[in-house]
Amino acid sequence: MAYPMYEVDWSVLPPDQNRRFNPAFNIATIKQVVNEAIERVRMQTPTRLRDLIRQIRAARTAAEERSVVNKECAYIRSTFREEDSVWRCRNIAKLLYIHMLGYPAHFGQLECLKLIASPRFTDKRVGYLGAMLLLDERQDVHLLITNCLKNDLNSNTQFVVGLALCTLGAIASPEMARDLASEVERLIKSPNAYIKKKAALCAFRIIRRVPDLMEMFLPATRSLLTEKNHGVLITGVTLITEMCENSPDTLNHFKKIVPNLVRILKNLILAGYSPEHDVSGVSDPFLQVKILRLLRILGKNDAEASEAMNDILAQVATNTETSKNVGNTILYETVLSIMDIKSESSLRVLAINILGRFLLNNDKNIRYVALNTLLRTVHVDTSAVQRHRTTILECLKDPDVSIRRRAMELSFALINSQNIRAMMKELLLFLERSDAEFKAHCSSAMVLAAERYAPSNKWHLDTLFQVLLKAGNYLRDDTVSNTIQIISSAPGERQAYASQRLWISLERSAVCGDSTEKQPLIQVAAWTIGEYGDMLVSEASNAISMVDDDGVDEFVRPSEEYVIDIYQKLLWSTQLSITTKEFLLLSLAKLSTRFTTQPSQDKIRVIIDTFGSHIHIELQQRGVELSQLFRQYANLRPALLERMPPMEPVTTVEREDSDTETEPATIVQQNSLPEQDALLDLIIGSEPLSNGDVEHAAPAVANNNTTTNDILDLLSGLDLSTPSAQPPPLSAPMSSVFTTPMSVANNNVSPALLDGLFTSAAPMPQMQAPETVVTALERNGLRVELHVQRGGETATITMKAHSSANSAMSEFLFQAAVPRTFRLDMMSPSGSVLTPQGEITQLLKITNPSKTPLRLRIRISYTIDGNPVLEQAEVNNFPPDLFN
Repeated sequence: MAYPMYEVDWSVLPPDQNRRFNPAFNIATIKQVVNEAIERVRMQTPTRLRDLIRQIRAARTAAEERSVVNKECAYIRSTFREEDSVWRCRNIAKLLYIHMLGYPAHFGQLECLKLIASPRFTDKRVGYLGAMLLLDERQDVHLLITNCLKNDLNSNTQFVVGLALCTLGAIASPEMARDLASEVERLIKSPNAYIKKKAALCAFRIIRRVPDLMEMFLPATRSLLTEKNHGVLITGVTLITEMCENSPDTLNHFKKIVPNLVRILKNLILAGYSPEHDVSGVSDPFLQVKILRLLRILGKNDAEASEAMNDILAQVATNTETSKNVGNTILYETVLSIMDIKSESSLRVLAINILGRFLLNNDKNIRYVALNTLLRTVHVDTSAVQRHRTTILECLKDPDVSIRRRAMELSFALINSQNIRAMMKELLLFLERSDAEFKAHCSSAMVLAAERYAPSNKWHLDTLFQVLLKAGNYLRDDTVSNTIQIISSAPGERQAYASQRLWISLERSAVCGDSTEKQPLIQVAAWTIGEYGDMLVSEASNAISMVDDDGVDEFVRPSEEYVIDIYQKLLWSTQLSITTKEFLLLSLAKLSTRFTTQPSQDKIRVIIDTFGSHIHIELQQRGVELSQLFRQYANLRPALLERMPPMEPVTTVEREDSDTETEPATIVQQNSLPEQDALLDLIIGSEPLSNGDVEHAAPAVANNNTTTNDILDLLSGLDLSTPSAQPPPLSAPMSSVFTTPMSVANNNVSPALLDGLFTSAAPMPQMQAPETVVTALERNGLRVELHVQRGGETATITMKAHSSANSAMSEFLFQAAVPRTFRLDMMSPSGSVLTPQGEITQLLKITNPSKTPLRLRIRISYTIDGNPVLEQAEVNNFPPDLFN
């Protein structure tokens, strides 16, 4: 007779069934043992994992879910206190699921180690999984697992060895990797394909963590390419790729395997149907992609290796099926390889034609990939990309926002002097219907492209006005100032044309009531009409043709009274910003010197007087100061409000602590970094000059005792040294143009003393100082040189950036910072895209009144191959006599 329910405890069996029966046991002892066994059987079985998942998913609120999780965690903690829990494996599995939901599960780390030490495979599997999820190198517990890993790496069971290799690759610290690297290197040579591929992947993770161990795996790694098993091949190629990317010496070592890789890839292409490796009719596309990527790395900047792989790349490009996504993936990798190596020109054309076919694909992901790749390769073979210009422009109408963005960037990269008219026409249509997020970037890029490739001055101005009209209020601030600068430096006939075109836009905006949506246009129009209003109302304005390529209506010359009425309507508008009204108010004051009739001047004076009591303090100040020019200082008004000289494209930044972010393309940024250098401020945020900035920037007046200097005090906000000097902007407060006039009143100075102040003589020619070249930065194919020219207190520095990289550097931005005792003026750069073997220049002017040694901190940012790069350096090796 058997007693199955007591088989777990032989001590309670009858003597005939238990050889270990002890007659010394009495009845009480037997009863106690029986009761313990029965109690163990009656213990509550823990919840299964699937039941826990159902409970958590059934929770209706977050609080109910937390209640279920907390209850289960409390039960799991209680079972962990038992020395020998038969449910440890199930509890750890539930704890891992709780950890995946984001709840703390660190209290199960030691239990994972106990499962790993268990001889059962099911326990080891859950234990190693828990170790990979709950342990990392920041915790000391993971050091206890090293011995268990070493034992399991020497196990006779391949699956146990595989578990140990996976765990080592996931959580290995540098110390653990050095201790177990020799074991992994031994397993790479194992005859078992399963263990070999696991060991190769583990070596891949070890090398990424500790690059110094790379040399240990070199002999074993090369032998992986001779394997027939595709799993071993793909892991071997992955390991070699990682080595080549991290070490130039290893890259040269593995260039000898290019024929082997070509042979493997050729066998894959020509191989027949293999159900084990076939994916949608393509033989092992994963291995093909890995080999193509490794070929791209090995053939870069190597003509011999590139020659060896040209034929196979052409075969892959022509024989791969494109009806399935698998084939498109291989073609994409093939295109990247062709464009990166030194391939033949015909092969490059083939690659770009493949991308052109991608643009016609219905899958938007494939279209995006094609646009992104064309954007990276457009500077390599622009003529081949130009053939697909029509398809690229069609992508501007795509409903997907990411595709439209890439198509817009690629369209700007395709613009040249031959297609500027057609491209701008399409981009203007895109700008008009585009979303708000595109308008700022698109309008700025159009302004830069028009400035660079404009076929004529008239077309340039027309394009700028169309951009102002269609971009509305989404224009960047620098676009307004750049447009004003271009109009200012244009010939007189073009200035008259600009005033008439802008008057038409200003009039329509005032009449139609949409001026609030086009305030940058209103600002440019107000500045232009204020400067050249006499050309607008003169009889000669009718002789200028106003019909452009778009068939704009002919210009009708307005009367002075009508112009003032339009200004009054705009100034009275409650929707216009204060900045726009500042432009309009100062422009109206200037029109008082442009218009000749007395009624017009009286009407202008009345409008300006009303702003003397305006609720906004800035407009009130302008109104009061301008009113004085019509009364007490009417004799100074024509000189103060005369036409501005042509502006120079210069941006001046006054150093001040500010966290305001500005557009990096035109304004140097600043932030104080006292922990690095108390004298140097790396600029990360500032605002353009206000009135006070202009005043402080103006040359100091030497003496106030003479009457002539008293008069100059009136004009301290204006730089009258040369006709080409930069005047204060229209949006600056009038205190920068008109200061306290008591000196003239007290000294009774005649206005005749002002004669000649506005027409300074041309400067005497000077001998050009010798130029010194200072290398500021040389890194990753980028070389930045500073060409320094001495000039007394002001030194002129020309920044020249050269690129020897194979890819173009887009969004190139050069920033500079100097100590507070210096003054830095930065001109606009020659471009924002640095092509291979190309050059970008930018002019800097540094004033040093104290003549202390110059220390310059520079920061350069750009994007290459889709990756943003930020370089930073400090330059202090300037000539010691730079400012002498």
